[in-house]
Amino acid sequence: MMTTQQVPWRVPMSIGDVPEGALRVELEADEPTCRAVAEAAGVNEIAQLKACFDLARRGRNGLHVVGTVSALVGQLCVVSLEPVVNQVEEAIDLVFGPDTAVETSARSLDIAIDATDPPEPLVNGVVDLGAIATEFLILGIDPYPRKAGAAFVAPPDEETAGQAFAALATLKRSPSTD
Repeated sequence: MMTTQQVPWRVPMSIGDVPEGALRVELEADEPTCRAVAEAAGVNEIAQLKACFDLARRGRNGLHVVGTVSALVGQLCVVSLEPVVNQVEEAIDLVFGPDTAVETSARSLDIAIDATDPPEPLVNGVVDLGAIATEFLILGIDPYPRKAGAAFVAPPDEETAGQAFAALATLKRSPSTD
């Protein structure tokens, strides 16, 4: 998880700003934010970055965040080293609860194998939608992007390479006709 200083896109949302029904939040990153997220993600560029969230209260102190993050990500093809742009779209579904719920759950020694994940911490009643979008985007980026049609051709194995050098040695030994 990124530390507060590492988060290039910050959009804090207080649980108090979410009505009892639900709240839809649509975000679009500006150019400086896209550059900062691209640097954090280790890619050449992010041409477009959007996120859409549906926030719903979960009890008195909890929050359910569902949505998607999408981006156009510029990288280098791992085969040809040519630029390639990929569309990334990641689904988001997180539950947040007060800090104490996470601490209590973490201290529990008796954990059932089929237990659901404990809620993420809702620190001081605030969730950062920009940080969530950034983390899920980074998880969705292809670590080995490949340009359409790019194919890796394996180098010849040692046996074949030895035959090539044997052919060169034969050429070297043959008398010159100059």
